[in-house]
Amino acid sequence: MTIATRVELSLRPIASHDNAAIASVIRTVSAEYGLTADKGYTVADPNLDSLYELYSQPGHAYWVVERDGKVVGGGGVAPLSCSEPDICELQKMYFLPEARGQGQAKKLALMAMGFAKQQGFTRCYLETTAFLKEAIALYEHLGFTHISEPLGCTGHVDCEVRMLKDL
Repeated sequence: MTIATRVELSLRPIASHDNAAIASVIRTVSAEYGLTADKGYTVADPNLDSLYELYSQPGHAYWVVERDGKVVGGGGVAPLSCSEPDICELQKMYFLPEARGQGQAKKLALMAMGFAKQQGFTRCYLETTAFLKEAIALYEHLGFTHISEPLGCTGHVDCEVRMLKDL
């Protein structure tokens, strides 16, 4: 007899000691999908190793997902650079395989959008790539709609999927 046990994952705000762990998660997942720095993906972000400091600014927030004390994923929200002040951006949503398919990305995205709404944002933007089919399906399920042109100045030149949602 096989007994399936549910893995307990916890979601909490990022702390300064999480910087190296979440940067490692982002690099690992990016490599898994071939999302390289030379194409402007998140691994090229100069702030990748200091996300706690980045998301400690007003209007920013980031959460990590833990399993048995190990960071296995994360995601956040921040004002969209070079854009209208009411638009935020869902950012850096990355999960290791052991954290996928358990509802954590949905929970985190909803938490991020709730935070953004409390901060006064009325729209949420995101960019991703067609390689991330599961992520796109989640965003569509959450009510994001596809738009043709990029917003803001994210620097993600190879993120050909752009989506927007009213909060």
